[in-house]
This record gives sequence, structure tokens and C-alpha cells, in this order.
Amino acid sequence: MRRWRYEETVLTMCTLAFLATMAARLVISPVVPRITAEFGVSNSVIGLALTGMWMAYFCSQFPSGVFGDRFGERRVILVAVGGTAVASAFLAIAPLFPVFVVGTIVLGAVAGLHYSVATSLLTRTYVEIGAAIGVHNSGGPIAGLVAPPVAAWVAVRYGWRAAIAVGAVVAVPIFVLFARSVRPTAPQRPDQPMAERFELEPLVELLSRPKIAFTSALAILGDFVWQATSSFLPTFLVTYRGQSATTASLVFGGYFVVQGLTQVGVGAASDRYGREVTTAACMVLSVAGFALFVAVPGTAAVAAAVVLLGIGLGWGAALLPRFMDELSPSERGAGFGLVRTVYGFVGALGSVVTGTLADLFGWGVSFGFLAALLAVVFVALAVNWAFSLGY
Repeated sequence: MRRWRYEETVLTMCTLAFLATMAARLVISPVVPRITAEFGVSNSVIGLALTGMWMAYFCSQFPSGVFGDRFGERRVILVAVGGTAVASAFLAIAPLFPVFVVGTIVLGAVAGLHYSVATSLLTRTYVEIGAAIGVHNSGGPIAGLVAPPVAAWVAVRYGWRAAIAVGAVVAVPIFVLFARSVRPTAPQRPDQPMAERFELEPLVELLSRPKIAFTSALAILGDFVWQATSSFLPTFLVTYRGQSATTASLVFGGYFVVQGLTQVGVGAASDRYGREVTTAACMVLSVAGFALFVAVPGTAAVAAAVVLLGIGLGWGAALLPRFMDELSPSERGAGFGLVRTVYGFVGALGSVVTGTLADLFGWGVSFGFLAALLAVVFVALAVNWAFSLGY
């Protein structure tokens, strides 16, 4: 039997840390109807709060990469997980909606410190980074499997505030495990003044590289759809498909189950068959999944849609390694954080735009719009391949 390696401990702990930061954000989605009812706000307004959370999450990506290079990845990840626990507790006791909005933004900011530095750490640790990133990304779907159903059950028994506090309950033990299991990591640039890392010219140069610019544009569209789905899929199922809140949370969890089970396969496929082919396949599956959700009635359609959408919206395991392929080892910490901030910040508009479209035109139109965006990604990849544009 093969012995357990320390590298696998690092991967496991990074995945659990991602699970903790994701769970704290995902417990909000199943209780959106309860929050809107208590505070008397619309889908657009709660969508704006969630957009603020996701924007803050992605705004943290670039600074987190700089902090990781300066202080070491371990410290930054511990701050992310510990801060997530504190922010979740604060959010659960918010007395007014403006305070709730502030809490969501704080939660997004501290949770956002994790992903870029963890990805950089795994890139330093593993050769086949597609598979490693796929395993790491599965922390999000696992959180989606566990957190929404638990939050829905807790909300029924104890109210939405207790449901949101689940985020803190998950984060605290993972913080302790990570602190005890992962050794201190040597910083990549301990002596470089941090102000130099924020100079505009090198940042513009990195983002303007053709392959990085093209990949960023695709990631913006993909992340726009992912954010919108994670924010509103339970509400869509209740309002448009007529499901109960409990059933919708179980379906939402099933979506993340599929993503968790297939993330490693998507990443491994991108290592073997290419980033572009695998990403394009993910887009096709996602569009089919949205079409079933919006246009086809019945339980079988929902089940098939969950499978297709779960696999397809795992596109990150195929597309994100494309950034790492184009960045030098010394650029990967802050550089990956920078592109994450750019594409994620814009992509975070998915929540508020989708909520607004739902208020104006209904959930069928808003989710159909998400499918159209993914079709644009597929067309862009196909054109790039067909005409050998080199992007």
C-alpha cells in the first residue's frame, strides 16, 4: 500500500480550507427568501448584496497573492479561514439590512484571501496541476453538497440566522486542523517592497498578454454564470419550478455533488486532451443543463439538468490552469491573484444582473440569458481553434 505523503496532506488541507470559505458563502443562498421577507427587500436588492460579497471576494485575490509571496501561503490561508469564521458569526447577528450587506462584503473579502495562494502553493507542490486544482476545486462542490441542505434544515428549525452561523461552525475546526497539519511555507519574495507589486505598468503588461487577456474574457463570462447560479438556483427552483424550499436545497446540493465528483476528471481531461477542448465541452453541457431547467418539465428533466450543469460549471478545473501555463513560477502567486481579481470582480455582477432580470422579465428569461453567455464562450473557443488565432 502506498504511503501517505505530505504533499497529499497539503492538498487535503487546502481543499478543506476552500470548503470552509465556500460553505460560509453558500449557506446564504437557501435562506434568501427568508432574508428578503424579514428585511422587506427585493431579489434585486439581495442580489446587490451578494454581488458585493463576490466582488469583495475577488478583490482580495490579487492582494492575497502579494501577501502570500511576502509572508508565505500558510499564514494567508489561516487568516482566510479564521476570518471567515468571525465574519459568519457577525453576519448571523446583523440587526439591519445595511449591516447585513456590510457583513456579506466582509465575509467575501476574508474568504477571498484563500484561493489564489492555495493554488500557487499547489502549483509549487504538484507537476500535474490540472488534477491537483481539480481536487482543490472540489472543496467548493463538497461545501455545496453539505452546506445548503444543512442550512435549509437549520433555518426551518431555528431560523435563518442560525443557518448562516453554520459557516462559522464549519470554519473553526478546519482552521485548527490546517494550523496543526501544514508546515510554515517559505515566502517567494520576502524582501521585495510590497508597493512595487502594485505598480500599474507591470500589471497592465501582464493582463494585456494575448492569451491571458483572452482567457480572462472567457473566465469573466463563465464566472458570471457560476456566481448567478450559486446565488439563485434554489430561488429559481422554488419560484419557477414550484419546488419546496427543502427539495430545492436538495437539488442545489445535488448540483454540487456532481461538481465535486467530476472536478478531478475535468482537470485531468484538461491535462490530457487540452484546456480548450475540455472547456468547450463544459460549455456545451452547461447550455444543455440550463435548457432543461428552463424549458422541460418533470423530475427527469431536473435530474438530467443537475448532472449536465454540475459537470459543465466545473469549467474552472479546465480553464484556470491555462493562466498558470502562461505565468512564470515567480509570477504565479500575485499574477494568478491579479487575473482572479479581474475576471471575478466583473463576473460577480452575475448576482445583481440575474436578480434584476428575474424581477423585470421572470426567472425563465434570466436563466436563459445565462445559457446564452456560455454559448458565447463556446463560440469564442471554436473560432480561436478554427482560425488558429493563437489565443
